[in-house]
Parts: sequence; structure tokens; C-alpha cells
Amino acid sequence: MSMRVSIHTERWATRRPFRIASYPPVVEATVAVVELHEGSVCGRGEASGVYYKHETPARIVDQVKDLVDAGAINSGLDRISLQTILPAGGARNALDCALWELEARRSGQPVWKLAGLPSPRPLLTTYTIGADTPAEMAAQALRFADARAIKLKLTGEAEDADRVRAVRAARSDVWLAVDANQGFTPDSLDVLMSVLVAARVSLIEQPFPIGRERDMQGLQSPIALAADESAQTVDDLEPLVGLFDIVNIKLDKSGGLTHGLAMAREAQRLGLRTMVGNMGGTSWAQAPAFLIGQCCEVVDLDGPLLLAGDRTPGVVYRDGLVHCPDEVWGGPSH
Repeated sequence: MSMRVSIHTERWATRRPFRIASYPPVVEATVAVVELHEGSVCGRGEASGVYYKHETPARIVDQVKDLVDAGAINSGLDRISLQTILPAGGARNALDCALWELEARRSGQPVWKLAGLPSPRPLLTTYTIGADTPAEMAAQALRFADARAIKLKLTGEAEDADRVRAVRAARSDVWLAVDANQGFTPDSLDVLMSVLVAARVSLIEQPFPIGRERDMQGLQSPIALAADESAQTVDDLEPLVGLFDIVNIKLDKSGGLTHGLAMAREAQRLGLRTMVGNMGGTSWAQAPAFLIGQCCEVVDLDGPLLLAGDRTPGVVYRDGLVHCPDEVWGGPSH
């Protein structure tokens, strides 16, 4: 039976402007959505793309349309062959996740069972606060009253110290992480480190730019270090051993759930701890990553919390936990 492919972009407004290092504030999230229809069943995938690699949802749409025009999708395309047809990135992610859900709906089994995973449980997730004034970041930390874990976006500016102090003063109870998004230098991190230690920060994510991993050599950090932008695919992991403690797996980077699961297995083999994150987006983007989160130490799946609206049904956030029921994405047809 041939597949009908629907591919389009959607725009979702954010609750408030969201800022990370070196980029202007984000006021809306644009996502690409792929739907694969086969008879009465449909598989869905959503991707935002890797912004720092200049991927856009519009480009993702074009990549998928190129495959449709070439006849590749109706020529026996499956998750395994997809890994060689498209490079890692948002287009492969959207198609891969759509193929997973299509298989679940064909087979009558949820994706987690097809992937050999245990029945998913709710996970503790970070609540992310974008870089802003110290007072506003502290106010946001208070507004996230249910949060048990908070991640702060920092920029490498001198104001970072006051941002960390303000949030910790507002929320003495939470697990705290900071994310530099490549914005630190060895000198700026050295200056900030005592503040991070005093504030009981448990994780520093991607302190230095891609290509500057050698700056991690000899860094005696009392706080765990996580690779995000430096850990794109399986091939990146082995060189990170001894430089980072944790790798952040994101489906837009890895090119989908199939490769994301492979990254988690390889990281475990190498003795690297694992984290799952997201590039934003709605519940359709979080739900596949939620399955990877079942085997991760750190979970950062709060994308819909940054949006003014979400899918229905959507991911459930309660008491600092995230839960993605099968009916959101990845469940069998009823």
C-alpha cells in the first residue's frame, strides 16, 4: 500500500521572549510536521531543526518534499534505510518519528514496546529559564512553583553571577543547572565557577563552542559537565570521553529516535552518562524524546511549557514531572 505524505510548517507563539547566548530573543516556535498516511493509519513526526547549523523548518519541508518527488518514500523506505538516505538533522528526525508511530499503529503495539523499552514512567524534568535580568529570572523561578529542577540559560556576561545568585536565593529547594550554549570562555568560566559552586549548581552544559573541545582538557570542574552541541551523533561520542561527564541527546541533532537510542547505548558503553533534551516544539516533539529519557540521568523536556499553547492531547506536567501518555504520540490505533 502506498503512503500519502503531508508536510507543512506551523507557528506556535511563546509565553514570553526566550533568550540564549549569542541569539536574539525567540518570540515564536516554528516547527515542521510530517504525517505519513497509509490507509486509515497515520504516523506523525515534528522537528524544529538545529538552528546553529542553519537548519530551518522550511528547509526540512524542502528535504522531505525532495524525497517524495524522487519516489524514495514509496520505494520501501523504512527506519533503517532512512539512516543512509538523509543526514542527521531535523528532516530525518521528523520522518523517523513518523515511521515509528506508523509502525505502532500498524502493529497495535506502542512505540516503547517496539523499541524494547520498559513501560514508560513519569520523569523528573528541568524547567528552563531564558537569560534575562536577575530579578526576572528569579521571578520566573518562583512562577515555576512545581519545578524540582531548573536550568538557567547563561550568556558569558558578567551578569551571569547575579543571575545564578538570584535564582538560588528565590529557589533554595531545586536541583540547579546552567547552560552556556557555547557562550563561555575558559577565563569567564573560571571567574564564575566559585559562584556556581556556592549556589549548588549540579550541571554545566556546553560551556565552550564546538571545535574548542580541547579547552576542556585539564579543566578541573567540581561540577558535572555536559556536552550538547559537541555531541551530535554516535560518531562524536568517543572523542568526548575524559572531557565531558554527560552527553545530551536531542532528536533533531541525532536525526530521530532510531539514532537517539543508538547514541544512548553507545554512551553507556563508553561510560558516559546520558541526558535527553529538546530543541523546543510541541508535545509531538517531546514524546519520542521522552522514551529516550527513560534511560537517562537528566531530563530536559519542557518545550511546551515555553509555548502559549500545545497539542490536544498533550504532555502532562505535574509536580515537577513530565509524562507523555501513549495517546499523545506513539500509541497504537484504537
